[in-house]
Amino acid sequence: MAVKIRLKRLGKVRVPQYRIVVVDSRKKRDGAVIEEIGKYHPKEEPSLIDVVSDRAQYWLGVGAQPSEAVEAILKVTGDWQKFKGIDGAEGTLKVKEPKRDKLEIFNEALKEAAKEPKGAAVTTKKSEKSEKKADKADKPAEETPEAPAAEAAAETPAEA
Repeated sequence: MAVKIRLKRLGKVRVPQYRIVVVDSRKKRDGAVIEEIGKYHPKEEPSLIDVVSDRAQYWLGVGAQPSEAVEAILKVTGDWQKFKGIDGAEGTLKVKEPKRDKLEIFNEALKEAAKEPKGAAVTTKKSEKSEKKADKADKPAEETPEAPAAEAAAETPAEA
């Protein structure tokens, strides 16, 4: 049985995620596997590469052949150099910076808020359009031009 170390694709249409798996070479790409030895997420910045080094060394030692993509990943992690016995090549794996603690971020925001001056609230001047609307609403009914005509119409039937 020929054993290969290759990638098994997971994830959505444009967000691929791969598992590094040991599988019989006659099986389908996403078929049954012997063992999962790592994962690879190429869309993250920097790409997430997580390989269980001792299992990769074991499978390489018993004759499993890595695909070209997996060989490149193993070179980045330094497992391929370790298997081949190359000295001084630890790999070029970039690691994402750890996220800051939420409590730390919150405490910094509190300190900054305490430093701000505590002055009176400042209101902004109303725009001219809103002032005109407010003036029309404040006018009594007598001042509008329709009001005298309505009063004259009301007086005429009463006199007749």
